[in-house]
Amino acid sequence: MSKKTRVRIAPSPTGDPHIGTAYTALFNYAFARKNKGDFIVRIEDTDQTRLVQGAEEEIYEALDWLGLKADEGPKQGGDFGPYKQSERLSIYKKHAQELVEKGAAFYCDCSSERLQKVREEQQSRGQVPHYDGKCRENPPTQLTKTVVRLKVPKEGETSFEDLIRGKVTFKNSDIDDQVLLKSDGFPTYHLAAVVDDHLMEITDVIRGEDWLSSTSKHVLLYQAFGWELPVFAHLPLLRNPDKSKLSKRKNPVSVLWYRQQGYLPEALRNFLALMGWSMPDGKEIFGLEEFVEKLDLKRVDPAGPVFDNQKLDWLNGEYIRKISETDLASTLIKGKFTKFSEAQMKLVLPLVKERMKKLSEFDQLVSYFFEDSEIAVDLLVQKGKTKEETKKVLEIFEKPLKQLNSWEKDKIEEAIKNKQKEIDWSNSDLFMTLRLAATGSRATPPLFDTLEALGKEKTLARLGQVVAKLSD
Repeated sequence: MSKKTRVRIAPSPTGDPHIGTAYTALFNYAFARKNKGDFIVRIEDTDQTRLVQGAEEEIYEALDWLGLKADEGPKQGGDFGPYKQSERLSIYKKHAQELVEKGAAFYCDCSSERLQKVREEQQSRGQVPHYDGKCRENPPTQLTKTVVRLKVPKEGETSFEDLIRGKVTFKNSDIDDQVLLKSDGFPTYHLAAVVDDHLMEITDVIRGEDWLSSTSKHVLLYQAFGWELPVFAHLPLLRNPDKSKLSKRKNPVSVLWYRQQGYLPEALRNFLALMGWSMPDGKEIFGLEEFVEKLDLKRVDPAGPVFDNQKLDWLNGEYIRKISETDLASTLIKGKFTKFSEAQMKLVLPLVKERMKKLSEFDQLVSYFFEDSEIAVDLLVQKGKTKEETKKVLEIFEKPLKQLNSWEKDKIEEAIKNKQKEIDWSNSDLFMTLRLAATGSRATPPLFDTLEALGKEKTLARLGQVVAKLSD
C-alpha cells in the first residue's frame, strides 16, 4: 500500500514573508491537492538570533491571503506536532546522540577563533574553506561547549534522484563535516529538517534549488539513521531581470507588499505558477484548480525564471477585469484602496476598470472626476498652437455645451463635432485640449465618456477657469 502524500514548507520567521516562500508553498500545496495528500506548515525558528517579532503571524497571514490553507501546522495542529522547531529541542538532541553512538557523528569543541584561523589559512592556500577534522580524529573528553558534527565519508560519492533535475551527484570529499547540533542545544537546519521530515512522514520534499547542495548532507543523514529517503524536487530560484537571485535590493520581495499594492491573490498565484512551469497547452491565465489538475513537476524548467513585474501587472489587470463592478467597488473599499464613496465609484468604475493594473491605482485614475487641480498653461497649448488660439477654441465650445439639455455622451459628441467644422483643428489636438482643460490629465477614458461622468456643471466650470487662466 502506497503512503499518503505529505509535503511541507518550513519558513523562518526572520522578516516579511518572502515571495519565494509563497512560490514554494504554491507548488507544495498544488502537489498535495493533486495527490489527495496533506500540505503542512512547519516553522523553522532554530536561529534565535534572527527571529523578528510578529513575523510568524505574517507568514500565516500571507498564506491565508493567497488561499494556501495548510492541513497541519502551528495554527491547525495535527498528529505530528509541535510544528515549531524551537519546541522540539529534546527530539533533535536525542537523534544527534544516536548518530554519535552509531559512529556517524562526533563531538567537536573547536572554538570559533580556531575555526576562523583554519579557514583563513585554507583560503590563503587557495582551498575551499572546510572543517579540518581535528575533533573527528581526536574527540574531546569534556562535552561542555561542544557541537555535534556529521562524519562525512571522505571517499566515494553521494547521489540522489531529483524529480526536476534527474540524478544529482556530489563527491564526498567536497561535503563538509556539517554541524548538526549547536552548543546551545539548538539544531542546525540540516538535522532538524531531516528528523522532522521523517517523523512527520513527509513523502516529497519540494523546496528551492538553494538547498540542492545541502541535500547531499541530508541523504547521508537519512542513510545514517537507516531511514527511507523522501522524493526530492528542487524548484528553480526566482530571478531579477538581470538573472541575479531575486532580492529586495532590486525587487519587492514581501508577499504583503504585493497585497498592499493591490495585486489580487488569484493573479499572484497564477503568476507564480508560471515561474518555471507552463500549462501543456500554453495557456497563461488559469485558476488554482486548473493548476492543481495539470501540475507535473517533471515539466518544471530548472533554469531560473525571471520575475517580470510588467507581466504580473498585465495578469493582475486581466483578473481585475473579470470582477463585476459591484464586487470591485467592495474590494476597493474593504482593502482601503480608495477614499471615494461607493456612489462615486459606481459613476466612474466602468470608465477606468479597463485601464487598471493594480487596485492602488484607482484613486489616481479617477481623482480628477471629484477633485479640481491646477492645470499648467504650457501643457494646455498643443504643439504648433498659440495661447490665444487655444483660448478662442475653448470659448467656441463653451456655448454649445452650455446649451445642451441632455448631458449624455452621444449629445456631447454631436455638439462638439458640429462646432468643430468651424475651426481648422485635428481631432487629436482638439480632443487633447478639451481633455486637459476638463481633467488636467493627458490620460483618461474616452473624452465623451469622461465629460459625461464629470457632469455639465463641473465641465463648464473647469473650461471657464482655463479660459480665465489663458486670458492672464
